[in-house]
Amino acid sequence: MTQTVGADSSRSSFLDEVKAAVTPRAFLLVLGVIALQVLFIASYVGALHAPKPTNVPFGVAAPPAAAERTVARLERLPGTPLDPRAVTDQASARKQIMDRDIDGALVVNPEGKADTLLVASGGGTLLASTLQNLVTKVEAADGRQVRTVDVAPASAQDFDGLSPFYLVVGWCVGGYLCASILAISAGARPANPRRAVIRLVVMALVAIVGGLGGAVVVGPVLGALPGGVAALWALGALVTFAVGAATLALQGVFGIVGIGLAILLVVIAGNPSAGGAFPPPMLPPFWEAIGPALPPGAGVWAARSIAYFDNNALTEALLVLSAWALAGIVITMAAGLRHGRQEPQPPARTP
Repeated sequence: MTQTVGADSSRSSFLDEVKAAVTPRAFLLVLGVIALQVLFIASYVGALHAPKPTNVPFGVAAPPAAAERTVARLERLPGTPLDPRAVTDQASARKQIMDRDIDGALVVNPEGKADTLLVASGGGTLLASTLQNLVTKVEAADGRQVRTVDVAPASAQDFDGLSPFYLVVGWCVGGYLCASILAISAGARPANPRRAVIRLVVMALVAIVGGLGGAVVVGPVLGALPGGVAALWALGALVTFAVGAATLALQGVFGIVGIGLAILLVVIAGNPSAGGAFPPPMLPPFWEAIGPALPPGAGVWAARSIAYFDNNALTEALLVLSAWALAGIVITMAAGLRHGRQEPQPPARTP
């Protein structure tokens, strides 16, 4: 009898501990983790399981009549892999590729049976090889040959052109991890405007140091990316701060849940749509559309422009990153002001 009573008591004590541990808040947080897990799988597999080119901006340099025929033929390809348009000549095609207005071009030689395909593997080696395979088949069907020229080649140390992606992912991780550590150590929401300013200043210092570290590693240390260290450093600082400030803002509004929302934006939605493994024209429409508006996508685009395209086509990506940074600053400060007003005031002393 004593043993039975003891067992019942132990069981009751264990159940009480379980009930105490599994609070409604903890239960909801666990549900949130499960949701993030499922969304992670759905996002990455959905974006990357079946890459194919769709409406890739593509130039055709030829005399007017030949250009019109070639453009019409390319427009009729099944699945619309290309978005062809006539360009003036080979020099114009090269310039538009370097300006990142088009991803490749076919220079037609009307006096012979061999044409020239211009690609830019610095914008994504998979896209360049896909264009080469596609155009070679089209040309072969017309009894023509094609010679491929890479006008913006990826570095020999940049396997599959993935170094810009991994570089930006590292900067993004530094941004939201730093913001998360600040939340864990001092509370998710800044207690007052002064605390908000301190967090933003710490985030800026981390961004400056982390941006430099990434630029030095991929440049002088590993030789993975060409391009100036100073330009990559500035980009790294902006990417890291933009992600960190946005995470601070989400924490200021939603508390600890803000960390999960930052992961949702940066990791789950941002990374697969960033154009790393597969450049944007090879992603499904949803991911291709959201990628440029999120920090990873804007960062990867800017890193490739710095490394391979003579710093061209940077404005839009830098504006996106600056908007995230500015929004993070404003919302974090607003959260600090709101919580500062809610702090209990010490009782006034009576004379």
